[in-house]
Amino acid sequence: MGPVEPMPGYIEFITRSTIVMLDAWRDCSSCGLELSKRTFLDHAYITWTEIALFVFCAYLWTQVRRGLTESLFKPLGQWCRLLPKDAAKMPESAWKLVFYTMSWSYSTYLLFFTSYSYFHDPPSVFYNWKSGMSVPTDIAIAYLIQGSFYGHSIYATIYMDAWRKDSAVMVVHHIITLALISFSYAFRYHNIGILVLFLHDISDIQLEFTKLNVYLKSRGGGYYLLNDVLSNLSSVSFSITWFWFRLYWFPLKVMYATCVSSLQSVPSIPFYFFFNALLFALLLMNIYWFLFIVIFVVKLLKVKEVNDVREYEDEDSSKDPRAENSDDDGGHYNSAQG
Repeated sequence: MGPVEPMPGYIEFITRSTIVMLDAWRDCSSCGLELSKRTFLDHAYITWTEIALFVFCAYLWTQVRRGLTESLFKPLGQWCRLLPKDAAKMPESAWKLVFYTMSWSYSTYLLFFTSYSYFHDPPSVFYNWKSGMSVPTDIAIAYLIQGSFYGHSIYATIYMDAWRKDSAVMVVHHIITLALISFSYAFRYHNIGILVLFLHDISDIQLEFTKLNVYLKSRGGGYYLLNDVLSNLSSVSFSITWFWFRLYWFPLKVMYATCVSSLQSVPSIPFYFFFNALLFALLLMNIYWFLFIVIFVVKLLKVKEVNDVREYEDEDSSKDPRAENSDDDGGHYNSAQG
């Protein structure tokens, strides 16, 4: 295999990726709709059984969430005597905290406690790649869990979650993520997919943990210092982790591998531009949400209180009935999700 290639810096990532992609574009004289159709038919491998499993599990996530909300999360909110506006939102955060903790723990296990070396050696995700190669069972399970969850999340963002300023962007994010998961599985880019999921899920764990502690700090008409301290510590940790995992490791580990290393290992790799375009769109959304985090930090320094800068103001909530549950949320941390 040779020595592990050192991770590039931002300048090297931008310059080499630009040069390699431009060269690939110039060399692709037959690129177009006809080639894309032929490449899709030749290299996409997914069965009707796998599609049926995806649909079933997406439906199952929705039912599990409803069941946990009614039997556990809502009674827990009542037992804690949360404020009405916090009690309405607590089940959403509790559900996401449970899922993302589970999913990130599993991807961490795959990357650090098995023989997979993709985190330490990202170019290795394309070593020995073959069209239609078998997907290891442990990775296929991760794909089924994550793919079906994002299928559920598209429905949940529209019909179950509190509506916020960036909810439309969130729907687009879920669609892009589901497309990445589905197509990377079908084209057997599952190794890089596990790395992408690992780098994104950790931020969601910290985000939902922050929200829950914000809700809990003012329960039962009292003030709880421990939850206040935890919410502030986890919000700082969330901000740092968001930058480190999504804006540092993601472009320099994942996108450098997909833009540069992929063509070195597989010169005629299928749908090179399509997958990189989706990853760049994901990066742009990560930057978009990071702007919310910067605004949050500035407000936190000024008022010393965690607020969600995405929430609609009182006058905006009258425009959309779904916003009635999210207006004037003084204790809802910036939900820059992904």
